[in-house]
Amino acid sequence: MQKVLAPLALCAAFLLPAMAGAQDTPSAGSNAMKDRPAVTFNEVERGVYFGVYGGPSWITNPPADSGPRPFSSGQMAQVELGVDLGERLSLGVFFMGSANRAGAEYVGYSQGAASGDFTMLVPGAVLRARLVGFADSQEVKRTWIYARAGVGYAMFSPKKLLPDSDILVFAGPGVEYYTRLRHFSVGLEVVGNYLASKGAFGFAVAPNIRYAF
Repeated sequence: MQKVLAPLALCAAFLLPAMAGAQDTPSAGSNAMKDRPAVTFNEVERGVYFGVYGGPSWITNPPADSGPRPFSSGQMAQVELGVDLGERLSLGVFFMGSANRAGAEYVGYSQGAASGDFTMLVPGAVLRARLVGFADSQEVKRTWIYARAGVGYAMFSPKKLLPDSDILVFAGPGVEYYTRLRHFSVGLEVVGNYLASKGAFGFAVAPNIRYAF
């Protein structure tokens, strides 16, 4: 009897730990370790953005109540903060400054008490509509043709030359390219400007860069 039980006890000594280990092993279908999901990024980031514009500007007939209104060239710079409303629309606020050169014959509204160059500061709001997009080799629309329009409150300096503020409206087309850096886009636009109450026309060429958060 002992000769029969001895092999059985020896087999049990080997089989029991193996069975216990098999029960503790999680099933492959339910509790097995899973790979972490791959992190994906948008090829083009959209959302809250910050933009910077700058370039040459011109006023064809600077505001004046008397005397010559000579063609005036200058420089403009603008910062913009806004939000993308989907793929095609953006809404923002801006602050623009410009400096224009004018000869000594330009006296504005000063009745001859002042003459020469003047500056303009304009806070306002702007809307951008992306009209046509062009996809690259990866089917990502990186290049867009857009239209941009805005309105602002123009304040002039020196006050003796141009004492009254005005409403500035502007609009124009542009082209924008979303770089492979995801957050950055660069563009170029041409806009026409109009000072509503003074009847002064102008235009500007504005390279720009935007960063979307």
